[in-house]
Amino acid sequence: MASGNQEIAFELLPLLRVYKDGRVERLIASEIVPSSLQDPETGVSSKDIIISSPDPSISARLYLPNINKLATTNSTQQHQKLPLLIYFHGGAFCIGSVASFLHQRYLNLLVSQANVVAVSVEYRLAPEHPLPTAYEDCWAALQWVLSHSKKQEEDLQHATFNHGFNNEPWLIDYVDFSRVFLGGDSAGANIAHNVAMRVTDGLDGLRSIRGAFLVHPYFWGSDPIGSETGMDPGRKSIVERIWLFVSPLSSDGIDDPMFNPFAPGAPSLSGLGCEKVLVCVAGKDTLIERGRFYCEKLKSSGWEGEVELFENEEEGHAFHIYDPATKNAQLLIKRLALFLNH
Repeated sequence: MASGNQEIAFELLPLLRVYKDGRVERLIASEIVPSSLQDPETGVSSKDIIISSPDPSISARLYLPNINKLATTNSTQQHQKLPLLIYFHGGAFCIGSVASFLHQRYLNLLVSQANVVAVSVEYRLAPEHPLPTAYEDCWAALQWVLSHSKKQEEDLQHATFNHGFNNEPWLIDYVDFSRVFLGGDSAGANIAHNVAMRVTDGLDGLRSIRGAFLVHPYFWGSDPIGSETGMDPGRKSIVERIWLFVSPLSSDGIDDPMFNPFAPGAPSLSGLGCEKVLVCVAGKDTLIERGRFYCEKLKSSGWEGEVELFENEEEGHAFHIYDPATKNAQLLIKRLALFLNH
């Protein structure tokens, strides 16, 4: 084994390696790309903003569909108001970024097809910031975004748009705050669920969350479900090792309600704070049974919303992120766009 700062303390393959000097080497990383105005393929514009600083420092990448297609009225010169997606990227809570090429490409496509404004939250990652840090960052981001609802109403009352300090004009000018959605893939879907569980009536700046989509949600538990009973131990092991690594302070281990919403003593899913849910699963994904079971438990919980299941039988985990040009990826993105517009 190498000496000095090359000495390895821990490995979580194939994701990352931690050295004894505290340095973290992320082994799976997509190229980091800048935000851009008028993406040449989709016409979507994006920009990076700071939500809070310096402690904690939370940032986000905002997306706006082709502004040339956003209608205005001659009387008010106000742009058409659009649904808002607050998005949480995947990456096992320990890799990934809003600035990665994969997530930038994916959200450009989704924002273009759905014609929505999107806020992609740059939450802090484990192991430098173990859970529940990511949950807290995303909750703070949600509250900051929704604070623009009141600012929007105040500006309309005064017939002017006052873009002051830490006010984001894209949110004030373009968002219909009666159509707010949460969404995420993999670990991001887990975050979307846990944030929605915290939403209650009267949350500042919010009438209600219209919906949440969970794509290949990262849920698990100690009791096997369905086909998990005969699953290869190696596949189960990596799912469990990731959670124990990113959430070392959890007293319930893999039955932590944040990871296993069906565990004994977990909060009832009847309290989920949105009106409808779309769960997407993939036939070759280790996590497929958990997504299906989530739909079943949500329906039987007493929750009063609508839940739908969308399945791609031939695909694996997060396939649409890695290759959005395939037919099945396009079908999935189209389904998400439809969900965000109803």
